[in-house]
Amino acid sequence: MSQEYTAQGIQVLKGLEAVRKRPAMYIGSTDIHGLHHMIYEVVDNSIDEAMTGHCSTIGITITGDGRVVIEDDGRGIPVDIHPTQKKPAVEVVMTTLHAGGKFDHKSYKVSGGLHGVGVSVVNALSEWLEVEIYRDGKAFTQRYKKGKPTAPLKSKPQKGKKKYTGTRVTFLPDSSIFNTLGYSFDTLSQRFRELAFLNRGVTINFKDERSGKSHEFRYTGGITSFVKWLNQNRTTLHKPPIYIQDKRDNVDIEIAIQYNDSYSEKIFCFANNINTIDGGTHLVGFKTVLTRTLNHYAQKNNLFKKQKITLSGDDVREGIVAVLSVKLPDPQFEGQTKAKLGNSELKGLVESVLGTKLGEFLEEHPPVGRKIVEKASQSARAREAARKARELVRRKSALESSALPGKLADCSLEDPEHCELYLVEGDSAGGSAKQGRDRRFQAILPLRGKILNVEKARIDKILSNEEIKTVITAIGTGIGEEEFDISKARYKKIIIMTDADIDGAHIRTLILTFFFRKMQRLVEEGYVYIAQPPLYRVKKGKEERYAYNEKEKEKIIKEFGGAKGLYIQRYKGLGEMNPEQLWMTTMDPEHRTLLKVKLEDWAEANDTFTTLMGDQVEPRKKFIQENALDVRNLDV
Repeated sequence: MSQEYTAQGIQVLKGLEAVRKRPAMYIGSTDIHGLHHMIYEVVDNSIDEAMTGHCSTIGITITGDGRVVIEDDGRGIPVDIHPTQKKPAVEVVMTTLHAGGKFDHKSYKVSGGLHGVGVSVVNALSEWLEVEIYRDGKAFTQRYKKGKPTAPLKSKPQKGKKKYTGTRVTFLPDSSIFNTLGYSFDTLSQRFRELAFLNRGVTINFKDERSGKSHEFRYTGGITSFVKWLNQNRTTLHKPPIYIQDKRDNVDIEIAIQYNDSYSEKIFCFANNINTIDGGTHLVGFKTVLTRTLNHYAQKNNLFKKQKITLSGDDVREGIVAVLSVKLPDPQFEGQTKAKLGNSELKGLVESVLGTKLGEFLEEHPPVGRKIVEKASQSARAREAARKARELVRRKSALESSALPGKLADCSLEDPEHCELYLVEGDSAGGSAKQGRDRRFQAILPLRGKILNVEKARIDKILSNEEIKTVITAIGTGIGEEEFDISKARYKKIIIMTDADIDGAHIRTLILTFFFRKMQRLVEEGYVYIAQPPLYRVKKGKEERYAYNEKEKEKIIKEFGGAKGLYIQRYKGLGEMNPEQLWMTTMDPEHRTLLKVKLEDWAEANDTFTTLMGDQVEPRKKFIQENALDVRNLDV
């Protein structure tokens, strides 16, 4: 008999209990992303102080035992008694959802933490939190446990003649809520670097005592410095970056643009310092007016000559690196994690500012205008040349495409959720993989030799490359911003399986470069993996085991009682394994190891691919020299 449904079954959550009950509603998740979000929420409060001109230095420290310490030299959170809550303002801020100084536009004209739930959520999801406030010549402290104060706010006079202001928040995330307390130094560094670029002159010191790593971020050039940094290993078409700034309807709009000679594009867009990774109305306005302005400028100045050219969005964004930053009083974000901006008025405001200012810049700097239009025109001509090639790689089933039979061994299941595509180096390994696989859900696509380096090729050349064509057709999503559709992916796992030698590493890097530059959504959505084949087979009598690195090999030898009587095989390539061995070690979901390719720091990844696969030799040489000691599985 079912339990009676009465008023007693209705649970009322008071204060911050709702946050502890449903943490993902407030910070997105309880994995590493949610863990990082805790830090961002507190840092954003310090940045809000910086945006008002009251803070110049922010420090973030991760201690050896996992505590996070965030301090700034701002005004200090107010400590006077709140008129309606009848307790210190800091306690209200720390324990009440939707309480803060960001709603009336008096304390903060603009702010990133507009939901007003930030620091109280951090408090609720921490084992403990301690806030220290310096203002009015006094030092105030209060400690909380799982969101609740353990004692009233305490105060004492500041020592020394020099009185200072600021806030220090120390917290220990609750291990019963988060499934990891392993912060990523690189991911956090990316965010702090962005904040330093977006708030010129603010110093952000980040220290990780677990690893001993530290960074100081400070950029006096603001977003212009950001664009220069992104282009540091590129050959640029013009110097310095184009910088545009204006204020319309209480909205500050800043744009920095610099073109390089590559065939990729990257536009970072921010709203109140929040990286709106899914774009929004400000990005739509940017793209629309960029295309319109460059077409108008080219036609007005007869730069197309007698050719019938109309530049598309893809054409005018080829080789662009741009940063778009808007600061507005009432941003409308989609969700608490603020990935997309929804204010409808931003499209028109960005179009108006960029259209006017960029048009003026191009008229005043004709050499820059001509270079940009010429590059876009070359892209347009290549796009037309690629049209027929593109037709060949539109999504078709394996049976419909003349490029696939005999090359792709497809799986029998059709639900992408359960299907895997192995991109395998060489016909020999491909043959073993085809025989050893589970035909129900594993598809095999052998690749011959090294695919084209897309870092140095335009779309027409890319689409005329047979290996790349078969990869695109097999995956099924299409390619290019206007055509790519991730919902048409035929496999939810795309697994790169190459030899564990230097050639295999190069092929893997070429494939990753292709995905990163031309099908980035696959990486962002977690579709791309790297297989980990074993390096050694260790056999004694009838028993055999596999080692994936030197350490494992030594462990197995020790467990076998020493090297005497052992047969140790070092695999030079996948082709040396028979189908059963390849299945058991590298393809069987029960026993294999797959590395998911993640995009934690786009800017760093972009710089690495540019360095390794681009035209400039010196940055590549320097990178290899600096990272040579970190190389694993190097075959000599």
